[in-house]
Amino acid sequence: MLDRSESALGTVLRSRFYRSAFLSLLIAGVGLSAATPQLTLFLVRDLGTPLPIAGLYYVTNVASPIAGFIVGRWSDRSHDRLLWFRICSVVGALGWLLMASANAVWMPFVISTLALSVAGGSMAQLFAACRDELSRHPTRAENRVIATIRMAFTTGWILGPVFGSWFGGVFGLRALLVATAACVFGAIIPLGRQRVERYDDPARVASVERRRIEHMMPLLVFTAVCVLAMTGDTIKFGYLPIYMAEQLHVSDSVRGLVIGIQPLLELLLLPVVARLADRYGPMRAMTVGAVLGLAGNLAYALSTSVAGLFLGQVLNAGLWACVGALGVSIAQHLYPEGAGTASGVFLGAIPLGSAIGGTIGGIGVAAIGLPHVFFIPATLTAFAIAAFTVLSVREARAS
Repeated sequence: MLDRSESALGTVLRSRFYRSAFLSLLIAGVGLSAATPQLTLFLVRDLGTPLPIAGLYYVTNVASPIAGFIVGRWSDRSHDRLLWFRICSVVGALGWLLMASANAVWMPFVISTLALSVAGGSMAQLFAACRDELSRHPTRAENRVIATIRMAFTTGWILGPVFGSWFGGVFGLRALLVATAACVFGAIIPLGRQRVERYDDPARVASVERRRIEHMMPLLVFTAVCVLAMTGDTIKFGYLPIYMAEQLHVSDSVRGLVIGIQPLLELLLLPVVARLADRYGPMRAMTVGAVLGLAGNLAYALSTSVAGLFLGQVLNAGLWACVGALGVSIAQHLYPEGAGTASGVFLGAIPLGSAIGGTIGGIGVAAIGLPHVFFIPATLTAFAIAAFTVLSVREARAS
């Protein structure tokens, strides 16, 4: 029976598991975001990797959706959902320790492909466990509950880069990678010995047949559409600082403010987006988010001043708030037979979008230059809007 009165914050505060999941994601978010912006610098400075080869590191993200799918399938066959969260976290901690000890150019590429791609499944399985709990204790605020827990990870991504820049400058980049390993392992600690049993809907007949690949098509289509909408983010991080420094000639502090404003706004928008999704439907909210993303990419592409870039960041914060608050929940609803698989596939696709965006950015900058390269992700996002609109209509008819 749905609880119509309970607030999302109250639900999270009263649940030991939700509180633990919040702290776990905060710790993991700080650790991962501290190291990620420094990895290219580590490859070049500490390992002597040529810059073009260092840029290819992010291509290893293509392994993430494969690892997410495999881990998710195993999770959907396990009784304790948190078992695979713990396994992925341990694998991730070992991967970051190996990264810190790397002494050859090829090692980070192999470590990322084999270990860190698996580690990415930890957050997916934590959200799968949240879905199990929400299935056992339904509430009309479920989108807001997920968004509240997701806020912890976003907060970590606001704090982590600041910590990583300071820590890496004082103690060195290898020490920073060790600290990241400690954070990834430390994400296990808030959960203690808690168990979350996999939820099986008694109204749904269990069978191997229901998990065939064709039953996953709605999930795969939705994930692919989200990847289209997300490609501009890597281009933004890679080339906006260069555009601001070399063509707009803005100061370091202003460049940092432009880049840093999006995650802060995203954090503030997460509960707003979740509330709108509870009222109007999550797929409609995602469509609006994609429209904001299109407008944001156009603002980048047409900007001749910092004001246009600020506007682009504000608009893209709306897109990423929708992805962060609603993406994994929509994925789980599209493939209810396996919450772990749905979470793993969707969250594994975010790094894939990063890899595709990086490739598009490199080719696009060489072909049409800055800032016009952002017309490419704008076009891809326009296709995503059309697809989200079709999915929204189908969702409305189904309900």
